[in-house]
Amino acid sequence: MSAVPALELAVQDVAGVEVAASVGARRVELCAALGATGGMTPGPGLLAAAVERATAVEVHLLVRPRPGGFVLVDGELDVQVREVAAAVAAGADGVVVGALSADGTVDTVALRELVAAAEGTEVTFHRAFDQLAAPTAALDALAGLGVTRVLTSGGAPRCADGVDRLRACAVHSRDVLDGAVQVMAGGGVRVIDVPVLVEAGVDAVHLSAKRVVTDDGGPGGGGDDGYEVTDPVVAAAAAAALGASR
Repeated sequence: MSAVPALELAVQDVAGVEVAASVGARRVELCAALGATGGMTPGPGLLAAAVERATAVEVHLLVRPRPGGFVLVDGELDVQVREVAAAVAAGADGVVVGALSADGTVDTVALRELVAAAEGTEVTFHRAFDQLAAPTAALDALAGLGVTRVLTSGGAPRCADGVDRLRACAVHSRDVLDGAVQVMAGGGVRVIDVPVLVEAGVDAVHLSAKRVVTDDGGPGGGGDDGYEVTDPVVAAAAAAALGASR
């Protein structure tokens, strides 16, 4: 039987790193402003603390300096290359990046520089992948650039609705690329979705397992929106669902 897909949690604080480790996750994607923006690069203090505390889980840093689309404008590649190099120097196990050309294909020039800046640490191409019209061709390009994996919902708002494309990508990676690029399902994943994602043949499942803590910051602190944390109950349930796929 094939190996059980790895579990990756998107986390926004040190407590989230510790939850991930406690449920047996392979990796965390460390990010900020996840619910509001889809994720942005966290500060260096959080990265340093996460690396220090992550004794049983890998830390992969999201490198995304702004919200919005993934076609880079002047100066943004330089910023991202610096962020990747700083993450590697701080001890991150990998980085999560993405860049598209104006024609809707992978920005191979940018990716080549970002992969080089990673200096051999793992590189994940994030959900910019879901903007691509030709995902299998993109997998070929990313394999040639040395990208380790792609994070994708199968082009749908939620993974459960993109299973056919996820399956096609997993088959292409396995049968054409000899597994050179891992396919990680992520985007609106619920625990009940895990079995169908495993059946699709993905290499990993990614979810935030987050909940909102009510905490009123007043007019100068964002009002009563509160903040997001990693829910250990949801995280443990996701790990159990993956374990049941053995």
